[in-house]
Amino acid sequence: MTDRLNRAKGANALGFDHSYARLGPAFSTPQAPDPVSDPRLLLWNQNLADTLGWSGDPQSDAAQLAALAGNTPLPDSHPIATVYAGHQFGQYNPQLGDGRATLLGEWLTPSGERFDIQLKGAGPTAYSRGGDGRSPIGPVIREYLVSEAMFTLGVPSTRALAAIATGEPVIRDQIEPGAILTRVASSHLRVGTIQYFAMTRGGDDVGALVDYVVDRHFGTTAEASDQPAAVTLLEGVCEHFARLVAHWQVLGFVHGVLNTDNALLCGQTIDYGPCAFMDHFDPKACFSSIDRQGRYAWANQPGTMHWNLAVLAECLLPLINEDAEAAQQVAQDIVDRYPARFHAHHQRWLAAKLGLDTITEADAELVQSFHDIMATESARFNAGVPVARRAGQRFPRPHPPTRALHRPARIAELGGRLASPAQSQQGRHSGDHGRLVFSQSDYHSSQPLSAESH
Repeated sequence: MTDRLNRAKGANALGFDHSYARLGPAFSTPQAPDPVSDPRLLLWNQNLADTLGWSGDPQSDAAQLAALAGNTPLPDSHPIATVYAGHQFGQYNPQLGDGRATLLGEWLTPSGERFDIQLKGAGPTAYSRGGDGRSPIGPVIREYLVSEAMFTLGVPSTRALAAIATGEPVIRDQIEPGAILTRVASSHLRVGTIQYFAMTRGGDDVGALVDYVVDRHFGTTAEASDQPAAVTLLEGVCEHFARLVAHWQVLGFVHGVLNTDNALLCGQTIDYGPCAFMDHFDPKACFSSIDRQGRYAWANQPGTMHWNLAVLAECLLPLINEDAEAAQQVAQDIVDRYPARFHAHHQRWLAAKLGLDTITEADAELVQSFHDIMATESARFNAGVPVARRAGQRFPRPHPPTRALHRPARIAELGGRLASPAQSQQGRHSGDHGRLVFSQSDYHSSQPLSAESH
């Protein structure tokens, strides 16, 4: 573990620390929130507060309310806005950043965990690009409710500590009341954060960033291995992404904006803007008003996160091995493990949802037929499952199909047709280490693929 994190934990057993800010000015900009005129508490998450060991209660403490509205600083907080880049709908934007969010610091809990505490909608920052940095009340309430629902369902997710009305209008398509969300995350470090330093800055400081991310999120794995930190990071993120998206698919959750700047390295769901849970089953379900081609539809989510993983891998190539060919082989091997890991999680949770002990090759055709019928009939996604379970109790399981199936769920119908990272990356890349081959056949081949072969 780095000296930065060691010193922080030893210096402050509970309260704010600022290990990310200590990486230097290239990573963030000091940014005080803009005060608001008439803060009023809308929602307070006491369960999360207890977990954090949070001191203070804005329900009864006016000073705490003022602090979470951005009017006064919390003790030991040092607000910053962080910089990152990202692919948005396949196009590389070399600099994004926290345009309407202020990171107060990293809160250290009684159990020794570390969580980012961020005020979302707290005013303009150095990365607002002309925006007002505010949030309407609707999206704040939405994120509070949906993120807590996801957490309760067992899905890794950012959480909401508080929602506060600002008493000020926000002008969008119409004039709406403003609000601020106190968001809690294991961290807000993204694939886009790595991209900014590997691509926009041509590799400057990317090694320090990777070491930091590994120490913060994969420290136990790193201590047990002598492999490069970049390999540890890529392997850990591969598992995080596969597990996260498998959970989304089983629940019928459609994220809506799976850009690389919304892919957290810690594996939590973030950004609940155009998201929704499917009601009637439709593999093409997409609830974003700007995603007219359905790039981020439900059926495309596993392939999209595989693509995001490949983008991360390309950024890490120079840190994996000085030999370009060797680095590419290591990275490609890790990226190619994603489909098998996705399948393993998806099959286990889908089996539980359908009331099966396991899903085997003999069940694959039955499960696929079930989903085909639901799509044809536009059946309710989650209501249809209890019906299937009751039917399974009344009728014996059919004989296995004579045609051998190589995998329990056909990933060809789960992935999205996406451009390869090499086609859509723009900006400088750190070193001449070649390009990864994104395994399109895992998602689009008409031939069954063996998950075990990846």
